[in-house]
Amino acid sequence: MSAGRAPEGAGCITWWGFSPARDLLSTGPVRPRGDINVLLVGSGDPRHILKTISGLQNHENLHVWVIEDCMEVVSRQLLLLYLALTPQESMGNNEKTEVFLEVFGNGEIRGHTEERLRRAASQLIVSVTESLETATHPALNTALLKFKERDELTGIFQMWIQPRPSSSSSECAAPVSMSKAWDYRVRQHLGTRYDSKRNCFDWDLLMKLHEKGCGVINKQQYARWRERGLAFELREGVYQTSNPSLLSSRVFRQKGGKVSYRGYWGDIVSSPYLSFGIETDDTNLLRTQNGQHISTAQDISVANVQELFRSLSSRRSCSTTSPSEAEQASPEADPKSVPVHGLMRPDGISVTFLPSDALYKLPEKLKYSRFFSTIYFSASCVNQLGPTIRQIAAPDAVLVVELAKYILDLTKEQAAGFAEKVASMALEAEFEPWRDGKSDDVHAVFIPRRK
Repeated sequence: MSAGRAPEGAGCITWWGFSPARDLLSTGPVRPRGDINVLLVGSGDPRHILKTISGLQNHENLHVWVIEDCMEVVSRQLLLLYLALTPQESMGNNEKTEVFLEVFGNGEIRGHTEERLRRAASQLIVSVTESLETATHPALNTALLKFKERDELTGIFQMWIQPRPSSSSSECAAPVSMSKAWDYRVRQHLGTRYDSKRNCFDWDLLMKLHEKGCGVINKQQYARWRERGLAFELREGVYQTSNPSLLSSRVFRQKGGKVSYRGYWGDIVSSPYLSFGIETDDTNLLRTQNGQHISTAQDISVANVQELFRSLSSRRSCSTTSPSEAEQASPEADPKSVPVHGLMRPDGISVTFLPSDALYKLPEKLKYSRFFSTIYFSASCVNQLGPTIRQIAAPDAVLVVELAKYILDLTKEQAAGFAEKVASMALEAEFEPWRDGKSDDVHAVFIPRRK
């Protein structure tokens, strides 16, 4: 989307989206009813899933289908959904919110959060390996992934829970230091400006994010995230354990060959505050005093995520698997862990993860003909938007595309050019802009072109 060094700020892997959470069923001219199928392409995190669930009516059923271009992002989506669905008997709403946001946006986490993450990973391994034909949980359905992809997921989860190396063990490779991996990215991105990085951080916040309407992002919190990768410091504690869910591998060309390096390759400029922290229906959280916001993006993120979790709990139904059955399914599980069978099962909600190349194959299958009521593309995956999308879209479908407003390394002209390109691609796919909707420079909304 841009030239030179610009893409380095956004990174090459999408750990979180570049837009706030949206109720995708309320974005078009007519709200779909009954059994609703939504396709997400490259959303990067479950913010839209959680927000859409929160807006559901009691009689509505939602089936979300997710396509990501790499299994490392899928593993994160599964982890975050697992945490969101953990019953309050095992983790209260406040603690769940803290753990969720730490895992979501912090390069380094507390020891308590790391332990939660490891237990979740051990249960997700069981879920992935058991989901051969049917899902172990309707909202964590990996049954349609390829065997190779499921093996990759299992390997990722195992990497998250592998024991730390000790002086008596030479079998485990030294874990990646997130602080060093983060600093490497910052140095690469800023180049000669690294020595004046605080000024660079202030410029990006005041002249870019605040100018784009993100005044709730606090200067101190943003600088802390830009420098250390620590977005959410929700309680006093030691944040020094690397968050393994934000580490991934990247292949570089070196001396005629290819070398894979494990490190942090995600966003280091726009921030994870965008997903849950810049919009709220609670006007008290948007109050200002002497021109300054009283609440911060962290405060708003906490309030929004807590509300999303309350909505999940309100749709809770009894598990179809008894505790004894869950224990039999995983006899070696940590007794403090919550098996996937024991997670909340919100009424009428399912989330299915599709293979990374599924978008090109769905039009070939009769089942998916005119199937999806809403189709969402992230800014990073909009290149996959093509004419065949019309074949899998319902007659009154809504196409939602994330724009480049919050990709800070792009100029206004580049962001405008991106929006024009999106409109052109949608037109080729036989979609036209929804002109009756409110103007929104964060997402472009399209409806099937009238013939």
